[in-house]
This record gives sequence, structure tokens and C-alpha cells, in this order.
Amino acid sequence: MRLFCFPYAGGNITLFHSWSRQLPASVEVCAAQLPGRGNRLREAPFTSLQPLVESLGQAISPLLQKPFAFFGHSMGALIAFELARYLRREKGVSPRHLFVSGRRAPQSPQRESPIYNLPQQEFIEELRRLEGTPAEVLDHPELMELMTPLLRADFTVVDTYEYVPELPLECGITAYGGLQDHEVSLESLEAWRELTRGRFILRMLPGGHFFVQSGQELLLRSLNTELHQLVMRSFS
Repeated sequence: MRLFCFPYAGGNITLFHSWSRQLPASVEVCAAQLPGRGNRLREAPFTSLQPLVESLGQAISPLLQKPFAFFGHSMGALIAFELARYLRREKGVSPRHLFVSGRRAPQSPQRESPIYNLPQQEFIEELRRLEGTPAEVLDHPELMELMTPLLRADFTVVDTYEYVPELPLECGITAYGGLQDHEVSLESLEAWRELTRGRFILRMLPGGHFFVQSGQELLLRSLNTELHQLVMRSFS
């Protein structure tokens, strides 16, 4: 089975570097390096979700001959969800399971105000509050000058997203949340249940919005169990 992984705003594939060593050997981890970061630094980042999803859909189409699943954290959860819907509409294929992490369900009302268009100092303070960008980056003007265009582009993707109703997905959904995450409520995580005809699981882990880093061991232990069961069902 292939597990396609999508990062949070400003994130890259380094988040997933150790995952293949901690997940079942039968699972191939395929982390998406989005434009504007890593070895794609010179490419302009996307500022709208739909073109990003269409580009990803075309890129991974040749890799879908094996059973596959999606994992995404925060912005990555939105990408994973909309990519699953795109592949169902355009290619007639679906992931075996969707793992969404640290993101309210798409149809849930947005409680927070957009931040992508804030003045620079206010934008930096919001990033500091979210605790996803290292303090040494936020406090380094030259680094922030390099990082700001990517971060603003990613937050534009998230802040301008508009949910369009479709039929629920056939695949099951597992939603992960942080017990100390003040950005994503338990109620908004529970709302992912409405978006699947399959089984739904909600798991809460210790940590704030970036429990995907601070609580990675527990997260991977849970993913290990669920992916092993998915692989076994693929062979049954």
C-alpha cells in the first residue's frame, strides 16, 4: 500500500522522513513536496486549493495502481480531502482510507479570521501564536524575508478555501486532534463523520496544534495499527 502524505502550511517532506522506518514494511510512504520549498524552492507556490489539487492528481495518477491512503495535517488535511474527491470525480478511483489531522471538517464554519493578508508584524505574531514556525526563524529578519512569500501563499490556500457539498466519500476517515489545540475544536473534528459512508474514528492525542511533531510517536503507533489492518483487508 502507498501512503501519500501532505504537510501543513509552510511545511515540507522533512516532517515525514522517519515515517517509513516506523510504519509497516508493506507501506510505502510517498511524501508530497509542494512547490516553493525544498528542491522546488524556485517554483512559485500555489495560492488556491483547486489548482494545487488538480496538479497533484495528475502527478500521482501513475502511482495509483496499488491500494493507497492519504494522510494530511492542517492544510495537508484539506489537500488530502479535496484530492480524494478530485480522484473520484476525474479518475474513478478512491483511497482506501483518509487520515486527517489537526484540521476542522471542511464544512464546519471558520472561527478564526484570515491571516494571509495581515501586515507583516501582525502576520509574524499570528505565526508565533500558532507555534508552527521555529522562533529562530520568526526572530531572524533575513530568514523571514525568504519564508514569508511561501507562508502567505499557503495561508491564502487555507483562508480562501470554500467547501462545495458533494456525496460523502466511500472510504473511511480517521480524524486526529490535539487535546491542547485551541484552533481546532472537538466538535469540528467530529464533523468529519458526515463526510464518509465508511467507518469513522476520532482520536485525540496530547499536544497543541502541532502534536504531529510533539506527539509523533503516539500518532505513528496509531497509524501503524490502522495501516496494518488496511493492508490485511487488501489481501483478504
